[in-house]
Amino acid sequence: MSPAYPDSMLVKITKLTLFQGAQELCKRDEDLARIVNKIGLPSLRSRAPGYNAILRIIIGQQISTSAANAISERLTAIQNPMTCKTVLKLGPDRLRSLGFSAPKAKYAMGIAEAIENDEFSFRRVAKMTDHAAIKEMIKLKGIGRWSAEVYLLLALRRPDLWPVDDLGIIKGYTHLKGLKKYPDRKKMILIGEAWKPWRSVAARLLWHHINSVERKN
Repeated sequence: MSPAYPDSMLVKITKLTLFQGAQELCKRDEDLARIVNKIGLPSLRSRAPGYNAILRIIIGQQISTSAANAISERLTAIQNPMTCKTVLKLGPDRLRSLGFSAPKAKYAMGIAEAIENDEFSFRRVAKMTDHAAIKEMIKLKGIGRWSAEVYLLLALRRPDLWPVDDLGIIKGYTHLKGLKKYPDRKKMILIGEAWKPWRSVAARLLWHHINSVERKN
């Protein structure tokens, strides 16, 4: 199997495959090559698979990074990694006291219940194709396509996810290409086509790029 064309079920993003994928992308896109030459490759950002990972992703939906980190730190002080059993013991009121909105507390409880009742399993998801895994995950309230894609990208370290609704990726691409406005969703999907089958690596490079830019500002 050529490293340039990974099977998403077999290949995980490691330091080696991140390097291989970035090499391939830099050959295709001189702007990506420029940022890699300037700031290097990103660290291997990942999360251990399971409930704790999706919980942290849900926390981060539609709030600032600092707010999400504050809530995550409060959870970590209770248990790390957070488990379904502990969340169910805490209950929605305690979750809200930790900073969860009412809907997110409900989602956290509902997903925990589904796992405890064996109605849903992250182990089963890990054995599915990207498409099947996303389809399975979005059956749960609180997990939309973006959350499922980010889970597959970060927790399962799949090589070809492209979360087109992710603001960091959109901002990263917009800055990289010197655009005056954000590309719409349809355009972002088309942009990703040129980076198959390493779209997860492209996403990581764009996050790395925009984070570097924002740290300097």
